[in-house]
Formats: sequence, C-alpha cells, structure tokens
Amino acid sequence: MDPFAAAVDLATAVRKRELSPVEIADTYLSRIDRYDPGLTAFIWRNDDEVRAAAKRAEQAVADGADLPPFHGVPIPIKELTEAEGQPATYGSLGVHDRPRPQNEPVVQRFADAGFLLMGRTNSPEMGLLSTTENSRFGSTRNPWDPSRSPGGSSGGAAAAVAAGLCPVAHANDGGGSIRMPSSSCGLVGLKPSRGRVPQQVAAWEHATVEGAITRYTRDAAALLDVMSVPDRLAMYRAPAPERPFAEEAGRDSGRLRIGLLTEAPTGMPVDPVCVEAAERAARLLESLGHDVFPVSPRFFSEEAITGYALTILDAALWGVPFDQPELAAPHLRRRMERATTRHSGEYVQAAIRLQVESRAVVAQWGTDFDVLLTPTMACPPPPVDAVLQEANDNPDGLRLTETQMISFTAVCNITGLPAISLPLHTSPTGLPIGVQLVGGPWDEAVLIRLASALETVDPWPLRRPSAFTAN
Repeated sequence: MDPFAAAVDLATAVRKRELSPVEIADTYLSRIDRYDPGLTAFIWRNDDEVRAAAKRAEQAVADGADLPPFHGVPIPIKELTEAEGQPATYGSLGVHDRPRPQNEPVVQRFADAGFLLMGRTNSPEMGLLSTTENSRFGSTRNPWDPSRSPGGSSGGAAAAVAAGLCPVAHANDGGGSIRMPSSSCGLVGLKPSRGRVPQQVAAWEHATVEGAITRYTRDAAALLDVMSVPDRLAMYRAPAPERPFAEEAGRDSGRLRIGLLTEAPTGMPVDPVCVEAAERAARLLESLGHDVFPVSPRFFSEEAITGYALTILDAALWGVPFDQPELAAPHLRRRMERATTRHSGEYVQAAIRLQVESRAVVAQWGTDFDVLLTPTMACPPPPVDAVLQEANDNPDGLRLTETQMISFTAVCNITGLPAISLPLHTSPTGLPIGVQLVGGPWDEAVLIRLASALETVDPWPLRRPSAFTAN
C-alpha cells in the first residue's frame, strides 16, 4: 500500500476490496510508530480503537453494506477540536485531559462519511501562534527539514500528511492555520468560505473555519463535500454550491483575470523566494490561458487590524474555559491581562469597523480581478521554537516572523473569502514554498478548478520528503 495515496483512491480500493480498512490502518499506525518520535505530529493515540473500527469497517464491506464515501480511511483530529471520548487540551497545561462528551459538527461529519478517527495532532496553545509549539506536548518538526517548523496552528496535521502518517488530516484556520502549514510542508490547504463548514462556535468574530490538509486537490474537494453538509441548527450558512465540489476537479474554469500581489498587505518585507513562488505560479497560470497582471488591492486600515489583533483576539482568549489559566504561556497570559483593560463597547467598535471595511475589500473580486494570487507566506518556514520565543519575549511588540507568516493569509479570515495554498515552489535549501489563490465570495469552486489544472502541469504529489519514503 502506498502511504502517500489519495484518500479518495484508498476509499475506492476499499469498496473494490483491493485493500482492507485493517491493512490501511495498520500501515499508518506502523508508520506513526516509526516516524513520529522525530516529528511530534501526534500527541494522543487510540490505536486499539482504530483497529477495532477498521475490523468493523472490513466486516461491513464483506456484508455488502452501503458504504459512505470515505469508508475505512483514517483521519486524525486537531487538538483544538473536540471529539467524543477523546481529550482536547487545546495544547495547554491549563486545560484538563478528560474525555470530551460529544463530537463537534465537523468531527461528526467525518464519522458520517466513514472516516476512522485516528489520534490527535499537535497545535500551539489555543491556536494563537503561527507555528506548532507548546509546553504541554513540545514542538512539531517539519518533515522536509526537522530544524524547521511545519507552521501552525495545524502544524501537527501538516507534518503527519507530509510524512505519510495519514492520507489527509483535519485542520482549522483563524488567520492562515490551514494554509501556512500546507505551504511549509508542500501540501494543499483549502480554507473554506465563512459558513461553509458547520461549527459549534464561529470563534474570533467569525474568522475561524474548519477544514482539512491534503496532498491532492481531488481530496481537498471531496473532503469539502463531506464537511459542508448543512447544519440546520447553525446561525447562518454559505449558499449551496452549484454542484458537488468533487466535480469541480478537472473542470474548465474559463479564462480568468488573476491579480498578482507580491507586496505584503502588512508592509512586512517579503523574502525573494516567496516572490519567486508567486511569479512562477503566475507563469503557469498564463500558460493555462489566464490573464495575470499586477494589482495593488485595498485592504483593512491599521486601526481595523489593530482592533482585530488586540481587542478581538485578546477578548476571545479571555473567554476560553481554562481550568488553570496561570499555567498558560506568558504571551497568552499577557493577552488575557490586556483583555481586562478594554470594555465591551470597544469590542463592538472593533467588530463594526471590520464589517464595514470588509465590504470595500471584498468588492474588488469580480470587478478589479476574479482571483488574487499571492505568496502564502512572506518568509520560508522558520526555525523550530523561534516564533514561540519571539511571542514570549515580546508579547506587546511587533513579532516580525509571525507577522510575515500571516501577512497574506489573515485578510481572508476577516473577510470570510475562500483561499487555497498550493505547493508550487521550492527554496534553494529544499523547503516547500506555497502560493495562495483567493477566490470571491463562496467561490471555492474556482479555486478547486485552478488547483486541479495546476496540479496537472506541476504534479506536486510526487514530491515527498526523502526521509519518509520507506514503508
């Protein structure tokens, strides 16, 4: 069995009885045993439960039962998301590790789709860091270079997929947390539109979304279909797509106007290798028949961004149900202290400003350009522990590396626009460098079409970290 195979292909092989769920589970669990001690991608395991579920799945195939789309395929859950019977410490020493009583909506959709819930992946504490480092579980390392971070906050998920420890992994994104790890680890990271995938709570003033990290575009599309089954209890939801997202892979997108942006909206310096990545993607898109041209879009005011980064995120952290908040990392304790210095009216003002300014930002899609092309990050993957150290050393000041990492991604969370990171470039030292495509409102379909076309001309799934290719 190829551990780097697409999840949709594994599911097909199970239905055709070419592979058994037991064989698939054993392959990945053995690889986790072998490779994860050097990565720390997984922070909790349920091997016995996975094997028991795989045997039940195998029996369902033998019985000729109706099988859901991902029957017998394993998927890990990120440590920031609750699943029935599993702990969820949010990467914090200040949160208990007792089993949680119920599945969050995205986890239930994975279960309904036939996935085997296989372990939990590492994240930074409370998700408020662009790399994956915490005091409870330690630091996750990048399979392409273990001295580098896999990004965050879904760094455990990305490291696991990149190393072939699972075919796909659950992830979520509040400022780039699907796309930054995908860029850092040479993977596909699709951030869905606001309201596309049901959530128990739309945190960070509705900036967070649930999703997945994959190697193949068709997996990203098929997982979006199963994750976005509507929730009748949700306060709002994105409009239904014209057709299943899986049908968009390979579909012609027509001739599009694609704006190229290589200057960071934050004003941070952009590493030349990240500019090269976007420019290479522009040439590939032009070769596919699209019009690509430089743009200088309008983004949020400094006042709006400061209000989001401080007033809203500080308040969001203050509201987290810590059992022992005094055990939180220094940079998080400082955020909670700052939250007590602002009143609710200031929060409301910050939220209103984001909503008002967002309308002018989003209006550029469909008028000035159809899709925006950028580097995913303004820097290569940073050294392990550098970003956490930076945050703890200077919690009130500018954190250069983290700001570079989120420079192109965070705007998509504030606006709710869909975006995807694609592994189209490599640094001179062999590190993956991703590019980001940002679609108009609720238009994941165009991103899937473009990603599928780019994967055809540049087959990135064939690029795998050499240290993990042996079974």
